[in-house]
Amino acid sequence: MRSLLSLWKMFCYSAGTAVLGLAVYEFWFLAQILYWVEHNPATTRTMDARLEAMRPNKSKTLEQKWTDYGRISIHLKRAIIVAEDAKFVEHEGFDWEGIQRAMDKNQRRGKFVAGGSTITQQLAKNLFLSGERSLLRKGQEAILAAMLEAAMDKRRIFEIYLNVAEWGENVFGAEAAARHYFGVDAAGLEPEQAARLAAMLPRPRYYDRNRSSPYLTSYSESILTQMSAAQVP
Repeated sequence: MRSLLSLWKMFCYSAGTAVLGLAVYEFWFLAQILYWVEHNPATTRTMDARLEAMRPNKSKTLEQKWTDYGRISIHLKRAIIVAEDAKFVEHEGFDWEGIQRAMDKNQRRGKFVAGGSTITQQLAKNLFLSGERSLLRKGQEAILAAMLEAAMDKRRIFEIYLNVAEWGENVFGAEAAARHYFGVDAAGLEPEQAARLAAMLPRPRYYDRNRSSPYLTSYSESILTQMSAAQVP
C-alpha cells in the first residue's frame, strides 16, 4: 500500500512539474507577444536561422528595414490578402474552411503539401518556430496564433507580418523586398509589382533565383485581377 502511495505521489509531482514547466514555457511566448504590441521585433526565429546558416560567410548580411504600416503600399497589402489569407479581417486566427481544403489536398496527394495557414499562423511560425512540419509544431503554432489574436488587433498583426516575412535570399520585409526586386521603397510599389511580390511568398528563395518562372508570372496575373476586392485592416 505504501509503495502504491509513493508511486502516486511521484506521478503527481512529475505531472505537476511538467504542467508548471509548460505554463512557464507558454508564458515566455506570451510575454514577448505582449511586448510587441507596442514595440517592433528586432529579429525572428526565421531570421536567426538564416543568420546561422550564413555564419561561415561573414560578408553576407540580412536585408531588412522596418517600415510603418501607413508607409507600405496599399497594393501590396491587398495582394498579400488575396494570395495568403482572403478572410484575414474576418477570422480569429484560423480559416477552418482553408484548413479543410488543405487536409483534403494532402489526403489526395498522400503527403503533406498544404497547411491552410492564415497570416496570423504564418507570423507565429516566423517569429518563434522552426520550419519542421509536425503535429507538435502545428499545435504550438495554433497556441501562438491564438495569443497573437488575443493580444493584437489585425492591423498590428499585419504590420509585423509585412515587416518580417521572408522574400528572398536573406531578404525580409516589404521595404527590403521592394528595393531588392524593383529599386523602390515599400510605399512606391505599383499594383503589378505588389502582385508579383505576393506571388513569391510561398517559395521566396526559389523565386529569387528563378524570377522568370512562368508559374510566377501566371500566379501574379491571377492575384492582380482579384486585388480590388481584397479587404485590408
